[in-house]
Amino acid sequence: MAGGSNNPRGLVSAAVRAVTGTPAGKSAAVPGPTAEHGLSGHLVGFVEALRGRGIPVGPSETVDAGQVLTVLDLMDREALREGLACALLRRTTQRSTFDGMFDLWFPAALGERIGADEVEIPQRPDGSVDIIELRKLLAEMLMQDPSPEQAQQLQALAAQMVEQLGQYNAAGGPSFSAYQTLKDLQPEILVSRIIAGLTAGMDATDFDSEVARRSARDRIKSFRGTVEAETRRRVAERVGRERVATYGVARQAEDADFLRISQNELDELRRSSQRLARVLASRLAARRRRSRRGEIDLRKTMRKSMSTGGVPVNLVTRKPRPGRPDLVLVCDISGSVAGFSSFTMLLVNALREQFSRVRIFAFVDRVDEVTQIFDSVTPLDQITKRIFTETKVVGIEGHSDYGSALEGFAADFPDAVTSRTSLLILGDGRTNYRDPALGTLKRLVDTAKHAYWLNPEAEKMWGTGDSAAQRYADIIEMHECRNARQLTTVVGRLLPV
Repeated sequence: MAGGSNNPRGLVSAAVRAVTGTPAGKSAAVPGPTAEHGLSGHLVGFVEALRGRGIPVGPSETVDAGQVLTVLDLMDREALREGLACALLRRTTQRSTFDGMFDLWFPAALGERIGADEVEIPQRPDGSVDIIELRKLLAEMLMQDPSPEQAQQLQALAAQMVEQLGQYNAAGGPSFSAYQTLKDLQPEILVSRIIAGLTAGMDATDFDSEVARRSARDRIKSFRGTVEAETRRRVAERVGRERVATYGVARQAEDADFLRISQNELDELRRSSQRLARVLASRLAARRRRSRRGEIDLRKTMRKSMSTGGVPVNLVTRKPRPGRPDLVLVCDISGSVAGFSSFTMLLVNALREQFSRVRIFAFVDRVDEVTQIFDSVTPLDQITKRIFTETKVVGIEGHSDYGSALEGFAADFPDAVTSRTSLLILGDGRTNYRDPALGTLKRLVDTAKHAYWLNPEAEKMWGTGDSAAQRYADIIEMHECRNARQLTTVVGRLLPV
């Protein structure tokens, strides 16, 4: 690594020129202060930024990344990206976050791209951008077979578009916006034109047309991502990469707020539910092994110590008789917390082997058992749909009614909660100003061996508006679970063994 250099500022400038493609004779404003300890300090700052976005990177991975920098050609930016990814990442799900952070810490250029003017944007006689002709140009470029040259042209076009269409005056001065860049162009309307170009000269079947359609959409999505990356780069030079990283780089799905989670993040969580379940299962198994040691049997220990002169050399423990408890979930699956509940149901269902029995109930304003839906053949994205179509969880109004659901659960499934049951209730506790049925909840809690409430809302919001969370928290132990990382920690700590 290069931390021992006598001229760290010059070293970083050279490194920046290497990874951005800025010639040594070309002046370029370095965004933000240079790293205090040269290239090694820049790498450490990059690692700290990855940790801040939820990617665990330890000292050994950091050292490996430093070794990568010593053997790779810094002029090859993509080779550098792949080398650092191999050294720093542990899971493929971390790649999108890594790429976003890499683009900020190792930008493709500084300021306006050199050579970007090789792709000329069509203009009208008055000097404004001709959107119609620009659409034609973009469609023709997206019809071409993917190649390094085509990718370079698309990057140059995106850079020119951000420079000419994406600028606006913000409160702190000129800035750039991907929305401003693409709002008039609307690249999604080019799908039909791109499909026609991809299938030109061939007797296209329905299968070929579908392949072309998906390819066209993927290429448009990729170009939109290129524009967004270029915008982030330009904005980072103005406001700082640390600030842009907080909102412009994809989060880890495990850190996404359940109440604001996107469909892509939820799908990623569902795919990772088995991995998280394995982590939880290993924690529960370790706790179960520890619990089998039992407490010291003082009487037998003292009796056995007679053979050693009264010194209790060998401790005798009581043989515990651990029994796997029953687990019952009661989940609100209304629109506001559906993502939280569906993921938690998947997670706990994957832990079936850790319990003697698992029963899952869902409700909106009526409650019904949905355990049978969690089988080995139903795709993860179809679970919630089947719950709404095959069970009776929605009554007349279809709005959350915790009081009605709790009373219906106690009346219709009286054998669900027993003295061996661990009860988990999932929901935000927003009752739409209806009766919360506190007495019914208290009877259920008193009957169960363990009872916990997992709430996806921030604790500071409990009791505001129509929330009865604070009143419920007086009866049952309530925990904040705003994202999957927090949820797995809480569930791993609370579930009995």
